[in-house]
Amino acid sequence: MATINLALSEEQRALRAGVLEICKRYPGEYWRELDAKREYPEAFVTELTKAGYLAALIPAEFGGAGLGIREGGLILETINYSGGNAAACHAQMYIMGTVLRHGSEAQKRQYLPKIATGELRLQAFGVTEPNSGSDTTKLQTTAVRRGDRYVVNGRKIFISRVLQSDLMLLLARTTPVDRVQRKTDGLSVFLIDIRDLKGLEVRPLRMMMNHSTNALFFDDAEIPAESLVGEEGRGFHYILDGMNAERILVASDSLGDARWFIEKAVAYSNQRVIFGRPIGANQGV
Repeated sequence: MATINLALSEEQRALRAGVLEICKRYPGEYWRELDAKREYPEAFVTELTKAGYLAALIPAEFGGAGLGIREGGLILETINYSGGNAAACHAQMYIMGTVLRHGSEAQKRQYLPKIATGELRLQAFGVTEPNSGSDTTKLQTTAVRRGDRYVVNGRKIFISRVLQSDLMLLLARTTPVDRVQRKTDGLSVFLIDIRDLKGLEVRPLRMMMNHSTNALFFDDAEIPAESLVGEEGRGFHYILDGMNAERILVASDSLGDARWFIEKAVAYSNQRVIFGRPIGANQGV
């Protein structure tokens, strides 16, 4: 049976050390203040971007580091292990999969170098709707071709970081479900510029966690036909590339959280003294 070496390489340890160095400048007080005000960690995300960490998975030919999914996960895990919130910026990594594998050469060259430098930000992933969560094929947002444009109508819910993004990857139905052979057909992906997009209304939602979450309303929003990623009607299959990466990267967030909580719990159990001894000395702690 083949074995997997889980030990970090020298390069990976250096990567983690670099991320930790940035995270040290944003302690718990920084995050608590943002959470109380429901504000986005703009300074933190900007510094990560300038250091190149959010471009880790973008190929070098487009200005990124050209690293793998393990390195991307290590970056996000390290952020949460330090007490930060990688969810403020993790989407840019996993959205890349769809664009890199299925975007046109023109789309890649137009957007990826600017995303790598931070000139443009891609943090919004428009999939979930009020009546379709896990069953993506039930989504009702439509994109109808009219000449050199698509006209988008519909609603999205729980879409994070829209107000902090310049671009959004949008999934919409381009062929009615009753006109396709399989319900996974007829969905298309668009990479759209949401700055000053007429016909798009963004309503922030106050959630338990400070994830900059929103409800979106598209009312005859016109987007260029060249916003289409890949072939029309193949969008469901395309977004799986992003979702598979998302599962790994979000799990890395959670792993960092787990390490942080364990260290805090162990430290507290050794410091908290009851009946003359630390609570960590009790059985089962």
